[in-house]
Amino acid sequence: MRARDSDRTGAAIRKLRLARGWTLAELSGEAGIPLSTLSRVELGQNALKYGNLMRLCRALDVDLQGLVAREADTASAASGRRSVTRADGGRLVRVAGQAGRLAAEDLTARALTPVLLDVTATSLAEHGPLASYPSEAHLLVLDGAVVLHSQFYAPLALAAGDGVYFDARTGFAVLAADKKGARVLLTLAGDVDLGG
Repeated sequence: MRARDSDRTGAAIRKLRLARGWTLAELSGEAGIPLSTLSRVELGQNALKYGNLMRLCRALDVDLQGLVAREADTASAASGRRSVTRADGGRLVRVAGQAGRLAAEDLTARALTPVLLDVTATSLAEHGPLASYPSEAHLLVLDGAVVLHSQFYAPLALAAGDGVYFDARTGFAVLAADKKGARVLLTLAGDVDLGG
């Protein structure tokens, strides 16, 4: 496969995996293909040999023709879409126990759901139950410091400029490290409905 074909195959596999709500680790277990290999394939850095490609198709419950059709779907031209969210713009939402502003809300079928959060809760009791969303996420600390609590990991301290990528389907909470609070950008994969 040429590099461009590998990119499309990887994008198609990622699309199918996310449609099932699976992490890379879950797909790896279902297909019997090492996680590191799948990661490189999704990034377009590796191509799969025929045997592994067929195992992957079985795990994703799609035939080879279906995968090729999905590859064609990912080959569309750049859309040129953009959305500007001004300071203090965006619809007010409550996300992961914190008040925030939804960015790019004017776009439909977004690949990402960015939310600017003002983190004020400093304890799990103040935060409430752990939040979860049907996607992967990236959290970037813009100002202040936070502690990310999650269902499967020890609390993680993050300062301004730090970021973390994680599975938002597992329970998590973002807490301010001190009473000064913090501002973070939480980006969820896909067009996640955050309600009103």
